[in-house]
Amino acid sequence: MLRKLLLLPLLLAATLTAWAHAYHASIMDVRYNAQKQQLEIALKVFTDDFETALSAGRAASIDLDQSPKPLVTQLTTDLLRKSVAFGTKPGEVLPLQLLGMQKENDAHWLYCTVKLTKPVTSVNLRHSLLLSAFPDQMNIVNLEASGKKQSVLFREGEQEQKISW
Repeated sequence: MLRKLLLLPLLLAATLTAWAHAYHASIMDVRYNAQKQQLEIALKVFTDDFETALSAGRAASIDLDQSPKPLVTQLTTDLLRKSVAFGTKPGEVLPLQLLGMQKENDAHWLYCTVKLTKPVTSVNLRHSLLLSAFPDQMNIVNLEASGKKQSVLFREGEQEQKISW
């Protein structure tokens, strides 16, 4: 009986841990800066999910806090460029520049910019971040442009959308 009582807290802790992260999602805040002709991006991802994606196909797992910073920066840049693409017309991919990362509890914020070649009233966005690792991944994009705010959901089968303002 005593063993069962000791086992109960362990089972409860495991259950609470599973509930704490039972879904896969990212949140991207995009601000169109017309004056600088650029998109300013803040992307929040769960650390464990992002580390899983960065570690895919590698002999050693990536730990955002322990792995060498230059390696993490390069892998992050490569992953973002493969899975997040902004353009002003279909098929166009504008260069995405990673500015930095910041840890926040069980997540990380990634900060990026995308330079635009001219003033725009819409963008095409392909957003498939983490979908190869987690088929139930939902990528929420909140866009602020010309005083308007809107949100768009990207998920399996809906990775490319045009956002107008």
